[in-house]
Amino acid sequence: MRTPLQAGDVIMTSEAPLGELAYMAENTDWCLGQRLFALRPNATLVDGRYLYYALQYAEVRADINGRASGTTVLGIRQAELRKVRVPIPSLDEQREVGALLGALDDRIDNLRQTNATLEAIAQALFKSWFVDFDPVRAKAEGREPEGMDPATAALFPSEFEDSELGPIPQGWRPVSFGDIATLSTGAVSPMATPERQFEHYSLPAFDAGQRPVAEPGETIKSNKTPVPSGAVLVSKLNPHIPRIWFVGDTNQHAVCSTEFLVWMPKRGFGSAFLYTVASSPAFNRAMRQLVTGTSTSHQRVRPGQLAEIQAAVISDDAFATFEVNVTPMLKQLDHNRRRAAKLAEVRDTLLPRIISGRLRLPTVEAAVVEFPA
Repeated sequence: MRTPLQAGDVIMTSEAPLGELAYMAENTDWCLGQRLFALRPNATLVDGRYLYYALQYAEVRADINGRASGTTVLGIRQAELRKVRVPIPSLDEQREVGALLGALDDRIDNLRQTNATLEAIAQALFKSWFVDFDPVRAKAEGREPEGMDPATAALFPSEFEDSELGPIPQGWRPVSFGDIATLSTGAVSPMATPERQFEHYSLPAFDAGQRPVAEPGETIKSNKTPVPSGAVLVSKLNPHIPRIWFVGDTNQHAVCSTEFLVWMPKRGFGSAFLYTVASSPAFNRAMRQLVTGTSTSHQRVRPGQLAEIQAAVISDDAFATFEVNVTPMLKQLDHNRRRAAKLAEVRDTLLPRIISGRLRLPTVEAAVVEFPA
């Protein structure tokens, strides 16, 4: 596309899949590839952010899908897309709707960005302490470990010693994944209690933002694995797509797909350390070397093989301090995910009612303002 994208444009996929949307909040130097439409609102009639939400309204979606064609892949031609009908209130009301729903999406984005930062800090700390041994190297070179208080620095030796793994901090020991984690097993048949609400950890739920789904037992068709509080879920399917889930606190009816392996920290270890090990790039590389299956979409690893992966080189004191520092980060990360899920639920509930005119804006705005940030 020769015309540059600009703030207010709405991007829409034309097929495979049809109707995925994105809103351009600011000017960019991006250009469009194939199977994408850029919808530029007539500024005298339509607000871009309102259009983004209106295109998610069920009646508009039905109109789009009804005008689509294709057998193998469903897609829509530009001429048909132009015929799609969109509800258009006054510009002032459109801007209010866009600002209201956009504020919820902005809160969700802020939570996700915060989580990305927390995740990066936890992983950087793990790598620095237990993989690269940065504090030990600093002390060996006569420097104070960077960004570390004296009490924490004292936990690290100033010399290395030889081992089968190469030089490691003096007095430290290597641990395998099986040394720090035990596989939690068991089976639950949700359909046996069809009216009970389960907290369902599934691969689609992970991919949708690591948000477990509350579902009645009657809708969960196959046996699942129980998920205790403090578990770390490791997907055994297609490890080239890492799916490692820090669970946090669960209710007594939490279950997960059998494609997840449920790992619990062994006595003397903690969930934070277990999670940072399992989600580290080195652990994922080791997982990918253990896959079975020829199809790239159905490769799996065996639980017993994971237990043998070299996890880290640690000392008890340094590990304990790491756990104290990182556990609050991961609990906040889990809290933020649940918070983002609640905000998304509010947004998805409000959107059709506002676009259809069934809810008046002043009432909705008051409710959203009272909803804690």
